[in-house]
Amino acid sequence: MDMLMGEQIAEANLTDWRKLAQGLHARYLVDDFGTAVRFVAAVGEAGDALRHHPSVSIGNGYVDLKLITANAIYRDDEGDEFAVEWPTQQDIDLARRITEIATDHKLAADPASVSMVELGLDTADSSTIAPVWTAILTGSAEAHDEVRDATGRVPNLWFGPPGDHESTRQRFHVEVYVAPEVAKQRITAAVAAGGTVVDDSEAPALTVIADQDGNEGIVCVDISAAQKE
Repeated sequence: MDMLMGEQIAEANLTDWRKLAQGLHARYLVDDFGTAVRFVAAVGEAGDALRHHPSVSIGNGYVDLKLITANAIYRDDEGDEFAVEWPTQQDIDLARRITEIATDHKLAADPASVSMVELGLDTADSSTIAPVWTAILTGSAEAHDEVRDATGRVPNLWFGPPGDHESTRQRFHVEVYVAPEVAKQRITAAVAAGGTVVDDSEAPALTVIADQDGNEGIVCVDISAAQKE
């Protein structure tokens, strides 16, 4: 099934969901564990009907869901096809059904609270070091230009060349994906705490913030998939 572009995701008008990194994310608020289990059971039945299921995490007062297709088809300009992890139409269809189920269960969505953390490692030789980090993080040494744990136990790790704004001693950085409506607040809070914006040339999609020691993190927003006001 073909992967969806950001504009297609935005046009789907998934009010409960936000596109973070590769997937669609939603959080629903629950009063107790029993309510959460009943909601997840109903979501499971809907997934069975569509033969597609979300990743689910139950916490204290919330249920988090992530939708992604493991073998979405991407076509480059030459027409070559590649399998990637990305939302497809089946994720849109299930997201809409989950929203209906949440309404039936009288659960409120909290889309502004969803977030996702990924790691970046700056290197000129990713093919050499990627197997080492894949083994450390997942127990396997099969890697190319990224590390992904299919079970979701650890964040994705990306490899890329150093940027001009990066300090000479820092190689790792944290990438935090947030909902578009909270990115400005997140950046403002970091600056108020003593951080410094060192690169906002690609804002609001990417804003690089350094702490007082020069360590850098990136606040990320998928603006292509954001719903237009």
